[in-house]
Amino acid sequence: MNERFLDADLFIASFLGPLEAYKNQIGTLIFEFGHFHPGHWERGLQFVEALDGFFAQLPKGWNYSVELRNQNFLQAEYFRVLRRHGLAHTFNSWSRMPPVTEQLQLPDSFTADFATARFLLKPGRNYEQAVEKFSPYTEVKDPYLEGRMALIDLLTAPAKPGRPGRRFLYVNNRLEGCALWTIYAAITGLLQKKDQIASPDHLS
Repeated sequence: MNERFLDADLFIASFLGPLEAYKNQIGTLIFEFGHFHPGHWERGLQFVEALDGFFAQLPKGWNYSVELRNQNFLQAEYFRVLRRHGLAHTFNSWSRMPPVTEQLQLPDSFTADFATARFLLKPGRNYEQAVEKFSPYTEVKDPYLEGRMALIDLLTAPAKPGRPGRRFLYVNNRLEGCALWTIYAAITGLLQKKDQIASPDHLS
């Protein structure tokens, strides 16, 4: 056990303090939690309670996002805690997480006035497999169409109650083989949705 895990005082003093001078340049701060094994947390609710206590102590005015790697933690109480503190759930495409398309359908999964997503790995594929398959990351070698559709959905969905306006989206080389080409493919698909986009200026 790490005694400094979710230590709000340490985080404020050693991270937020030095970062304060660059605050206007920062979109969101993502708290990425690795996959917890059963021995780490007996119940997902215990982790959520720890999150609640931690974020209750942090200063406001920052866009905080939370990324989980345990599918069974995606429960109503988790989303309620995020909403209580204005935190965004990070929709993440990862080995042992459900596809982002499924996470987008979870009730009340948009929990802040902004949205965050990370497209890292195709579900079912681990990091080592992706490195072996895709290196040196110069081209798309395995198009992941469901992931692209989720990316396009996050780009095009109009802002409305329950669907935030600002979005922070990240794409990794290990999703399909080359992040730049994945982004290009998503933008191409976005431009083809003419019923939702008046002109290419929408991308500015």
